[in-house]
Amino acid sequence: MTDQPSATDRFIYGYSCSQSILTAYCEHYGIDHLTGVKIAAGFGAGMQKAKTCGAVTGAIMVLGLHFGDETSVKSAGRRPVYTAVQEFIRQFEDRHETVSCGGLLGCDVNTREGMKIAAENDLFKTQCPKFVESAVVILDSLLAGTSPGAGASGNTGGFPQAD
Repeated sequence: MTDQPSATDRFIYGYSCSQSILTAYCEHYGIDHLTGVKIAAGFGAGMQKAKTCGAVTGAIMVLGLHFGDETSVKSAGRRPVYTAVQEFIRQFEDRHETVSCGGLLGCDVNTREGMKIAAENDLFKTQCPKFVESAVVILDSLLAGTSPGAGASGNTGGFPQAD
């Protein structure tokens, strides 16, 4: 579903993890490339706090674009998005144990010491592309299914029912 270059190629080129994900999908959802770059710019490196991985936050943005609609202004309308996000996180954690940037890298890139560890071990080049690729694989799988909420046919695309 992603456009070329791939999200991983974008990351290697210099995009942040969140920008890599969002820009690989944004034009499909009617968002131009530059707008996608700008929207996702602040989410890399776990929102600059080594919190939630930027590949995950970029994927969450894509899930909102895909599963959100005009009813998303109300809580009930956001249920399909929330359900998709929960499933995405479950699958990402199944692969990597956490969605935390610091946890994934084994250091807090928000500190000098953490950045030193990341640089010495070349983590941004050796580890982060794996997380971007995992996010794309999971996203493509979720986006290929039907809405996580019960649709007209009752098919939930393999997602658990929203509360």
